[in-house]
Formats: sequence, structure tokens, C-alpha cells
Amino acid sequence: MQRLALRTRLKAGCEELYDSEHAAIPAELEEAMREHGVHSWRIWRDGLDLFHVVEVEDYAALQEALKDNAADQAWQAKMNRLLDGDFDKDSCGLKLVWEMR
Repeated sequence: MQRLALRTRLKAGCEELYDSEHAAIPAELEEAMREHGVHSWRIWRDGLDLFHVVEVEDYAALQEALKDNAADQAWQAKMNRLLDGDFDKDSCGLKLVWEMR
């Protein structure tokens, strides 16, 4: 399994809209993500910065599986209008150095 840390950034003034629209993702998208190996995906926001931690079997395979998924395409279009720059789809996993038990 891969653990990835990703970062995105919101456009200024989009914080409340992002929080309200991202409170829940479409059920069919969450189902597709789980079907293609996502174990967990957490997002924290600090001001305009969004920090994602993803646990997935194979991130590249997930991207390939979702590239033609209508629910994912619609969701990405909806979220991308709020982001300052593109989502970094080439992010790689980080080696776990230490974890509090």
C-alpha cells in the first residue's frame, strides 16, 4: 500500500465555498475510489492550503482507473474552479519516518 501526502491551494475567497461543497463527495465517486484501492483520504485546510493524506493500493492505477469516470470528471471540474493551480497528479509517496502510536 502507498501513503501519499499531497498539497493543493485554494483561490483566495473560496474557503467557505470549498468547505461547504467538499463536506461530502458524490457516493458514486467514493464507491469508485474504494473499488480502485483507496483505503482512506483525509484533507486538512489551513487558510488557503489543503493537505491531503491518501492511503491507496496503487496511486497510478487509481488515476488511470478514474480518468474516464464521469463522477470523477464532474467532481474535478467542480473543485478545480476553486483551486489556485492544478492538482499535482504526479505527487509521490513519502517514507514514514516516525508515527506516534
